[in-house]
Amino acid sequence: MSWGLDHGLPIVEATKPPVLTLTGPVTRGQAAGLGDAVRALLAGTETGLVVCDVAGIGPPGLLTVDLLARLQLAARRAGGRIRLRGPDPALRALLHLVGLPVEVEGEVEEREPALGVEVEVEPGEAAL
Repeated sequence: MSWGLDHGLPIVEATKPPVLTLTGPVTRGQAAGLGDAVRALLAGTETGLVVCDVAGIGPPGLLTVDLLARLQLAARRAGGRIRLRGPDPALRALLHLVGLPVEVEGEVEEREPALGVEVEVEPGEAAL
């Protein structure tokens, strides 16, 4: 008895989150329209995620941080989240400085260690 193996999973389709491309320079008036765009993209996807391509957003500033915070808030209110694609290192540093936690593509999420995992200790100390 023999049979041929199918390549991949025929029942499961890969879903890609929609991408919202942001270009600069950022202005104050962009937030409302882009918030509506994020909500519309989330309504049309099952992933619960919108990728914001910020590679062409220009030099980061507080208007950029405000825009991203508003987009993240709009996504969370719609039951989803945003993830940044291609952020400049200066933008990432600025987001970290102001305390705005955003996901970045290609970065591993920080999570709590699995239960039952012991933390490394010095010899003679009790394990946690």
